Amino acid sequence: MNLDTFLDLLTVIGILFLLMATGYICRRVNLIDDTASKKLSALIIKLGQPMLIVGALISKDFSTELLKEGLFFMLVGFLLHPLMALFAYLTGPLFRDAAERKINRFAMIFTNCGFIGFPILEAIFPGKGAFIGAFFVIGYHIYIWTLGILILAQGRDDIKLTPKKALLNPGTIPCVIGLSLYLLKAVLPLPAPIVSFTGHLSNICLPISVLVTGALVAKQGLKKIFCNPRLYLFNAVKLIGMPLVVCLIAKAVTLGMADSYNIILFCTVIAALPSAASVSMMAELYDITPEYGAGVVGSSTLLSIGTLPLAYFIGDWLARL
Repeated sequence: MNLDTFLDLLTVIGILFLLMATGYICRRVNLIDDTASKKLSALIIKLGQPMLIVGALISKDFSTELLKEGLFFMLVGFLLHPLMALFAYLTGPLFRDAAERKINRFAMIFTNCGFIGFPILEAIFPGKGAFIGAFFVIGYHIYIWTLGILILAQGRDDIKLTPKKALLNPGTIPCVIGLSLYLLKAVLPLPAPIVSFTGHLSNICLPISVLVTGALVAKQGLKKIFCNPRLYLFNAVKLIGMPLVVCLIAKAVTLGMADSYNIILFCTVIAALPSAASVSMMAELYDITPEYGAGVVGSSTLLSIGTLPLAYFIGDWLARL
């Protein structure tokens, strides 16, 4: 194991914990109320997230080698999500309540691979983690508006899957813009102020998104989260079971490949990330046990502070065998 990389990972996780604790306190003293939380979430989704994706793509100088690597991890994203979906489907019977089972499946497949994932990937793959992560989320955003909607629509006539939402959403549009600008850098350097502008705006994502998550935990109450055995079962399957299964399958698939170590570690860490904030937003939007959805996001984010280093250790160890 690379000790420096592991320490960098622990540093990022420590920052996440402090930010979440700050969000928790802000909610308790009413600095972040329901109105502020919703407005901050909207700010992140409509402005921060697009700039995060665009900024990650245009922050690097163009090179054919880097582009090929990015496109490869985009392919990994298109393959990894169906694998996680299969795992979520097979473990579904562990959860009795039909509505909670839908939220659990959604939450297992769609991880926080942007707001939390980018800094985690950057710590593990210095200098290119956020870049390859931006390519990975292209598949994420297509699947969340297709497969994700299909999961939530089970037994509901009011939830519709549309091609427009699948192709044109707050995730895919900035992916296309960012990739186009990155390709443009091959012939025309982008003005430095534009790169700095997107970088500054993308920097708001991590602190605000984790502050809001901490406020969400405070709203639910630590007792309500930590005394719910169903959430413990979910997180055991999501944060421990799924990364281990993904790691073993990635190890088997990449045997003999030159870049197998990075692929195994990448897939393991992605699978070990907490559930996306979109889980609670979708649960509230479609009125599918919104309190449980909020508990899933809050508890998985909180517990991942302890499970992410474990997943990294296991992924690193198996990848080196």
